[in-house]
Amino acid sequence: MSDFALRVEGLTKSFRLGHRVSYHRFSELIENVATNLARLPRRLMSARGASPTNSPEMFQALDDVSFEIQRGEVVGFIGRNGAGKSTLLKLLSRITYPTHGRIEIRGRVGSLLEVGTGFHPELTGRENIFMNGAVLGMTRREIRKKFDEIVAFSEVERFLDTAVKHYSSGMYVRLAFAVAAHLEPEILIVDEVLAVGDAAFQQKCLGKMGSASRQGKTVLIVSHSLPVITNLCKRAILLEKGKITANGTPAEVVKQYLANVRSASGEVVWPSQETAPGNDMVRLHAVRVVQSEVEGATADVDIAHDISVKISYWNLIPNQQLYAALWLKDSNGTFVLATSNVKAISSTDDPWYGTPQPVGLFESTCTIPGNFLNEGRYTISAIVGRVPQKTTILQESVLTFDVHDTGSMREEYFGNWTGPVIRPRLPWNTVQS
Repeated sequence: MSDFALRVEGLTKSFRLGHRVSYHRFSELIENVATNLARLPRRLMSARGASPTNSPEMFQALDDVSFEIQRGEVVGFIGRNGAGKSTLLKLLSRITYPTHGRIEIRGRVGSLLEVGTGFHPELTGRENIFMNGAVLGMTRREIRKKFDEIVAFSEVERFLDTAVKHYSSGMYVRLAFAVAAHLEPEILIVDEVLAVGDAAFQQKCLGKMGSASRQGKTVLIVSHSLPVITNLCKRAILLEKGKITANGTPAEVVKQYLANVRSASGEVVWPSQETAPGNDMVRLHAVRVVQSEVEGATADVDIAHDISVKISYWNLIPNQQLYAALWLKDSNGTFVLATSNVKAISSTDDPWYGTPQPVGLFESTCTIPGNFLNEGRYTISAIVGRVPQKTTILQESVLTFDVHDTGSMREEYFGNWTGPVIRPRLPWNTVQS
């Protein structure tokens, strides 16, 4: 017999799309019910010939999902927004119920989903700790044994006797996670809510989840942070449009996820010289972002590998000396770098710089080393000019790409890597003096 902690078979969850009707007075509700009852015979008669457009529109958040999780496993769920991840965790936490399918759980479940779930806003932090313990089936004596650990972990001792409705979102999450992790659950379920906390607390939470798994507890995590999935989890499950499309090692599943989210927006092409940006001397043909590990252009790159930005252009006048350059800005509009193929370092630089170019199509490539840019979104502005450094074309914000950290360069660090927009992996050496 399989020693599973959780088994899901044919799980389906559908929602009716539409508007909720609110009533300001009880009399309005009674009046509406009476009106609908009076119309009921007529509705039943017309239903026989009703067209499909009169039926309510349904949205299927989960579609025939099945999997099994063993005791002590740490499993990560990833997928795009709207893939069904949070709905799945709510079903597993018994916050909502499936439309079809079966869930079998062996053990006490502790959940940390949306901020505020499981806490009563009018009760103090102290009272909510005891209330949550009681919901989990613990006695007051059992809760008291864990009480000091919970308070120390949450770092909200000063506000322990304050109603939690006055807590900041960060305080709320700290206390909620401390309660969920310390009240002896056999299965711990955590949604992306940890993103609300600061980097130090995220690190502490991830360490706690790691120690829980070593103690034989089962941990389920939903996260958009790929390093969390690859470093903390032993298995990952990919959800797409309510279905499981991958279930295996984190490295394999993350690779498929990145392949699925890659898009054609990794390139901008002007096929015709007549409509391309430029003038009668030079015109742009294309700007592309590529990685050798991926076929074709991509707007989603792996932080661990080199990023090549390719700028192709038509030279329309014989023997022009042209150069290519690019500006890179982060999501806040901050200049990250400006670079060109100007020969200034060594003879290994671009051989075409300073050389008269014939009429034709040229492509200049700039390579940004792997693990140089921090994770995030970046915008490219493309430049083509005439030597000496006279700009002919400046196409601002022509292309955007995202850098994803898969965790391959982090070892044991799980949280957001805070700091500047560049994050080079530099050589260090330590000696004993």
